Amino acid sequence: MPPMAGQYCTKLSRMENLRRKEPPGGGRGHSHGHSHGPLPGTSARIERNLWWAVGGWAVLALLGVVLLWPGDRGQSAIPDEPRVDGQVESVTIQPCSGTSVEDLVDCRVLSVLITSGPDSGTHTTLEQAVTTSSARVPTAGDGIVLVASAGVDGTVYYQFDDYQRSGSMWTLVLLFAVAVVAFGGWRGAGALAGLGVSIVVLVGFMLPALLDGGQPVLVALAASSVIAFASLYLAHGLNASTNVALLSTLAALALTGLLAWAFIGLATLTGLSDESALFLDAIGVHLDARGLLLAGVVIGSLGVLDDVTVTQVSAVGELHRARPDLPLAALYRQALAIGRDHISSTVNTLFLAYAGAALPLFLLFTETGAAFTDVMNREVVAIEIVRTLVGSIGLIASVPISTWLAALVLTRRVGVGGGEAGQTG
Repeated sequence: MPPMAGQYCTKLSRMENLRRKEPPGGGRGHSHGHSHGPLPGTSARIERNLWWAVGGWAVLALLGVVLLWPGDRGQSAIPDEPRVDGQVESVTIQPCSGTSVEDLVDCRVLSVLITSGPDSGTHTTLEQAVTTSSARVPTAGDGIVLVASAGVDGTVYYQFDDYQRSGSMWTLVLLFAVAVVAFGGWRGAGALAGLGVSIVVLVGFMLPALLDGGQPVLVALAASSVIAFASLYLAHGLNASTNVALLSTLAALALTGLLAWAFIGLATLTGLSDESALFLDAIGVHLDARGLLLAGVVIGSLGVLDDVTVTQVSAVGELHRARPDLPLAALYRQALAIGRDHISSTVNTLFLAYAGAALPLFLLFTETGAAFTDVMNREVVAIEIVRTLVGSIGLIASVPISTWLAALVLTRRVGVGGGEAGQTG
């Protein structure tokens, strides 16, 4: 996180200095027990307990997916209109249809070559009103998307729907994948695989289950659990470190969901300020709008939580490698100092992400001269305030949870005599 990168690097430098000053007999080479990942010195018994905890949650998550799996909903009540691709060949400005030059009503007339669908290879003409807006307008050579609709007599009419941008979008996806793999290597490839699983879970399970009438909170918990398992294990491997990060993530996620449930009720949020939710209700898809709000908070918080927990568990492991003699309390305090730096640079992330996405809405409120308290009270803004602050509280809580769990696991390592040596500080 850029604002605190200097402090974070300073703490890592301190850790490196501690490693250089290790007394004889200390260090990674003399730690006791097994070391199956970034957490050094964890005992076989502790690792078994971690796997039991992780396995229990996995069983519950899979059971939830099976019980909430959507049935066959059949065809949508309002199927999407057919779309075809087109290429703008020429653009002229002339009086709109049904008007004359004296009327001073000009239109932008587009000659478009249809490049897909049953009418591929034919031409059509589109009209767009000329306005004073500075927005991007179609020009010759643009690829566009047309909506096809049939008239009463069967004649097909085409209307401008959007620009064709799939080529540039796939190029960006490819660049992203190359950058991740080039920098992250096999871990980067695993992270991409986890991202793929996330998309499959959301599109293949969560969305259909919600439309099928599944309880939004349970659906979100089942989906987020599967996503957490896949993304963390694929990116970081099957080891004690990942187990600790996963359990910490799920614990913080549960706290986030509980807070979201409480404040959605206390703030009397209905979930009906979203136009998409209203449209779904209008076409006969009756969903629990408040439940959808809660599900959105759970899913939205997951990505940030696993980032923080993985980083924090790794920091605890590095501190323990540098000073394996540190007791639980001291290890927890020193690792928590790193976590504070991380959180102080992350807590602003959720707010700025929303502010950037909702910039036109904020400009509208500013232009109308609405008071700040009035803006906060509007549900469309209040929802995002609750979402941002609840997510941030869960994010903050994930640091002490992951730090304590990782420190507890590391300081209960196998002793020289083969027994459990629990250091309580």
